[in-house]
Amino acid sequence: MASTPLISTADLATRLADRNLRIIDCRFELGDADAGRRAYLQSRLPHARYADLNRDLSDLSQFAEHGRHPLPSMTSLAASLSRLDITRHTHVVAYDQDSGAYAARLWWLLRSVGHTQVKVLNGGFAAWQRAGLPLEIGTPPRYPPSRLPERLVLTPNTWLTAEAVRKGLADSSLFLVDARGAARFRGEVEPIDPVAGHVPGALNRPFTDNLDSDGCFKDPAQLRQEFTQLLSGRAATHVVHMCGSGVTACHNRLAMDVAGMRGSRLYPDSWSGWITDPERPVAVGA
Repeated sequence: MASTPLISTADLATRLADRNLRIIDCRFELGDADAGRRAYLQSRLPHARYADLNRDLSDLSQFAEHGRHPLPSMTSLAASLSRLDITRHTHVVAYDQDSGAYAARLWWLLRSVGHTQVKVLNGGFAAWQRAGLPLEIGTPPRYPPSRLPERLVLTPNTWLTAEAVRKGLADSSLFLVDARGAARFRGEVEPIDPVAGHVPGALNRPFTDNLDSDGCFKDPAQLRQEFTQLLSGRAATHVVHMCGSGVTACHNRLAMDVAGMRGSRLYPDSWSGWITDPERPVAVGA
């Protein structure tokens, strides 16, 4: 596969017979946690397996300290990847309904444990449908699990703890980019978390700004221009992405990779984790 982290529907359609390919359905809705699974059971891309944001890509038991979608333990992630028949040697394509917001979470997790052969389907399930490509309907077949050949380890330089974020902000060694919508970032509305606002000093880049009118990623050159303007000369390696719970933050991380601006990191606890400590500062407004 080429170096871009995206794959088009046309390219994926030519690879469906590849026995080393794993297509992973990541559809999910925050307001209805079972909606993605129901959609998967109804229809999906051929040979797709389902990865659930809450059960496979997060550890909700860590909510009290690490926000609404804490990272899974490496033991539980390994079990999920085994169930999905993902090994070190498989090529993975993740998709969700359209934007890639949930698929990007799996993309980031796999990249962060050293699995480089992973891509996000540009435009997701909606683009596949628009192209009139084949779907698998009804009850999915059972797939035998695999076993990863070695213990998973989350690469340290891909993510930061809240304390590392605090120190990095204090000495100006990092810059936060928040993927939430502008009104939530400014603290004008907060439909999910108990405190409104943002981390002082953070920049706002709603993840939806990465997409065109069809729900596909903008051209790499356009993304690079927009992120370059946002960062005002700051290096990509100094950028740390956040959002409400560490999910759409992965979308901005993916978009920067699409733009060829690699090396940014993730604050997985994000806003919902930041506000678990009332001593941490909160800002409102632009």
